[in-house]
Amino acid sequence: MIRIAPSLLAADFGRLYDEVARVEGAGADLLHLDIMDGHFVPNLTFGPAVIQALRAKSSLLFDAHLMITQPERYIEDFARAGADLITVHAEASPHLHRLVQEIKAAGCRAGVALNPATPPQAIEYLLPDLDLVLVMSVNPGFGGQDFLPTVLPKLGRLREWIGARGFSVELEVDGGINSQTAPLVRQAGATILVAGSALFGAKDLVQAISELRGPKKLL
Repeated sequence: MIRIAPSLLAADFGRLYDEVARVEGAGADLLHLDIMDGHFVPNLTFGPAVIQALRAKSSLLFDAHLMITQPERYIEDFARAGADLITVHAEASPHLHRLVQEIKAAGCRAGVALNPATPPQAIEYLLPDLDLVLVMSVNPGFGGQDFLPTVLPKLGRLREWIGARGFSVELEVDGGINSQTAPLVRQAGATILVAGSALFGAKDLVQAISELRGPKKLL
């Protein structure tokens, strides 16, 4: 089943509680939380305090995507704030396996993200330890960018590895996801679709989520 994760980066920050309630009520499965520090990516967003405030208002699974340098310094903070899943970038840590173990020791599910230029082989060895792989389909740092179709073979390769080896790993894709690009990533094997403006900017949010999720498969 395809799961949909609205990206809070595209929400109206003046009414965050209402925005989270709106996507939850419309059938979203996760809330994607883009954490940016102005160093790993050229943008600043929010930190654990915002997550903690929203956690008390929502039962959605919180998917914290850490686009930050030295993520190992903040794992405990995001875990305590209420993140269910913490995803770090392969490019941000020289000790990725240790970092994944630290995430799990903090009581969270562990994910690793790959920038568009990073090959899937960078984390092939780590797949048995992961709950999720996040493939960036734009260069991280800003919302509203166009989807990069060159990442589709990477998605396909990861799906082959996960399926052939029997791993229970979600395959998430983030960047430029809308009703036109969603079928491409679903076909390539993605199981979680992150979308920002395509959802928070939609007139009919229920319909927008349904379109991204795609047709129901017959049993």
